Amino acid sequence: MPQFETVIIGAGPAGLTAAYLLAKAGRSVLVLEKDPVHVGGISRTVNHDGFLFDIGGHRFFSKSKEVVDLWNEILPDDFIDRPRLSRIFYGGKYYSYPLKAFEALTNLGIATSTACVASYAWARLRPIENPRTFHEWVRNQFGEKLFSIFFKTYTEKVWGMSCDEISADWAAQRIKGLDLATAVWSALTRGLKRKPTGKDGKVIKTLIDSFRYPRRGPGMLWEEAARKTERFGGRVLMGRNVEALAWDEAKGVWTVTARTEDGGVETHVGKNVVSSAPIRELAAALQPNLMSRPAAERLRYRDFLTVALVCRGGDLFPDNWIYIHDPSVKVGRVQNFNSWSPEMVPDPSFGCLGLEYFCFEGDGLWSSSDEDLVKLAIKEVVQIGLVSADDVLKGVVVRQPKAYPVYDDEYRDNVEQVRAEVEGAFPTLHLVGRNGMHKYNNQDHAMMTAMLTVENIVAGTRRFDIWNVNEDAEYHEAGYEGAKEALASERLVPKKAA
Repeated sequence: MPQFETVIIGAGPAGLTAAYLLAKAGRSVLVLEKDPVHVGGISRTVNHDGFLFDIGGHRFFSKSKEVVDLWNEILPDDFIDRPRLSRIFYGGKYYSYPLKAFEALTNLGIATSTACVASYAWARLRPIENPRTFHEWVRNQFGEKLFSIFFKTYTEKVWGMSCDEISADWAAQRIKGLDLATAVWSALTRGLKRKPTGKDGKVIKTLIDSFRYPRRGPGMLWEEAARKTERFGGRVLMGRNVEALAWDEAKGVWTVTARTEDGGVETHVGKNVVSSAPIRELAAALQPNLMSRPAAERLRYRDFLTVALVCRGGDLFPDNWIYIHDPSVKVGRVQNFNSWSPEMVPDPSFGCLGLEYFCFEGDGLWSSSDEDLVKLAIKEVVQIGLVSADDVLKGVVVRQPKAYPVYDDEYRDNVEQVRAEVEGAFPTLHLVGRNGMHKYNNQDHAMMTAMLTVENIVAGTRRFDIWNVNEDAEYHEAGYEGAKEALASERLVPKKAA
C-alpha cells in the first residue's frame, strides 16, 4: 500500500491550497473529496445547461500579498475586474448598500428616520457593557431602531435563531469595520463624486466599489488548482467519503478509510492529515475516540440552498446581489450572475438569478421537492418586483450542507476543547479552513490557514499557530482596490506558536 506524506480531507479552498503547495514542493499528497463532481466546496461553480452559478457569491480580494499572488499563479489570465453594487430590499423599497443617506431618509420617512437618529444617540450614550449577543453588539453600534430594520430579520433568516442566541463574536467579526458615522460621511463624499473617505481623509476599504472575479466563476480557480496539483504529481480522488481516521502512534502514520461512490472501500496511509471537514464529522471518524467528542457533537451548522432561475431579458438589474431584509418572503439574498461576469450565461439575451434560502438539513425547506422550491422562488422573485412570472423559463436547485458554522453561546468552548485535545494527542493532524476550524472566515483566510499549515508540515513542527489568522471583517467589502493595495503592503503573517 503506497504511503503519502500528506492525506488531505476536502477539496475546498483550504484543502486545495494545501495540496497545490505541497505537490509543487515535490511532496507526495492525496486529496479525498466527498463530492463526486465538483471541487471548491462552497466556492465551486455549478454548470446547468451552460448557465454558471456561484454558490454564495465570492468576490476575490485580500490584504494578504501571498494569497493574491497565489490566485494569480494558479489562474494568471482569467481574472476580470467587476463593478461592485448591492442593495437591501426592506418594506417594499430598495436601499443602496453601502448607505446613501438621503435615499435612506426618503425611503424611511421623517418619523422613522428621526427615531433611528434618536435611538442611535441613546445607544452611544448608554451602551450595554460587555455585549454578549449579536443583538446587544449591534444595538451598541447602531441603535435599537436600525438594528430592528436592517439587521434583525436578515440575520435571523441566515441563522434560523434569535439574535439573542447568536454570539457577539459574529457581529464583531463580520461588521467590525463599518460604523454609522463613517457610512453617512462616506455617503456624503460619494455625493460629491469623490472616493469614499473617512473624516481622516483615508479611503474606506469597506466601501470600495470594485473587485476581481474569475471570468467563469470561482470554481474555475479551484478546478485549475486541482489540475495543477495532479500535474505536480499529487492525486485528487472524487466521490470519497472519509469514514475512519485511525492513528498508529507506534508507526507515526494515519490510516484513512474512505467509501467510494459505488460503495467500495479504500484505505490510504499518510504521515500527516490535513482536514477541512466539519469538526463534528472529523470527531466521529477519529480513532481512538476523542474525549472531547461530545463537545464536537454540540457544534451546529446552518445549511443553504440556491434556486437558480433562468429568465428572459439579459442582465435584469445592475446589482451583483440584493439582500432581502423583508420578512414577507423567505428568500435571504438574490444573486444576479450576469453582473458577476457576462460569461456566466451562454446567451446575453438571458439572465440567471440565484435565490438563496438558509435552512437546516432536514427541515421543511431543505426537504421540499425541487419543483416546489422553484415555484416558491418564482413567487417570491415576482413579489419583490425583480422579474415577471412569464419571463422565468426554468429553475434548478442546489443544496449545500454545512455552509455556515453557527456561533452560539457554546461554540467557542466546544471548539477549544477539541482543538486542545487534537493538538496534544495528534501532532500530525492539522485542522484548516472554515468548517475544519469552525470559523466563519472568508476564502482568503481559509487559504492562509492552509498556507501556514504547509509551512508547519515542511518544517516538521507547528511553527505557526494558524488559529491566529485574522478573521475580522475590516476589509470584508474591500474589493479589487484592497487586493491591489495588498501587492505593496506588509505580509499578513500570524503570530508564531508559543
